[in-house]
Amino acid sequence: MYDIDPSRIDLAEEFKRQPYGRHSAELQRVLNRMRSEPFEGHYVLLRDGRHGPWRLAQLGRRPQDPMMATGHAFNDRREAEWVVFKLRWQRLTGQELPLE
Repeated sequence: MYDIDPSRIDLAEEFKRQPYGRHSAELQRVLNRMRSEPFEGHYVLLRDGRHGPWRLAQLGRRPQDPMMATGHAFNDRREAEWVVFKLRWQRLTGQELPLE
């Protein structure tokens, strides 16, 4: 399994600049690792309707378990994606990202 190097802040900066579209090969490896976590506790974004806010939630232990909302909501999708990226980074590296 691919281990994320917590010193590679440049990859987090790249994601923040361009969360959508093509990424460098190294950032794509990080994203693939982040997106392949086990179900339990995996952070996801939910949206109520087409124009509703984005809500942060965590998956249950099994696919059929209910998702648990964290209470965080975002009107801006880029901001929501960045928060999820930072949470996943911390979960996988054990270190907070020193970026806002």
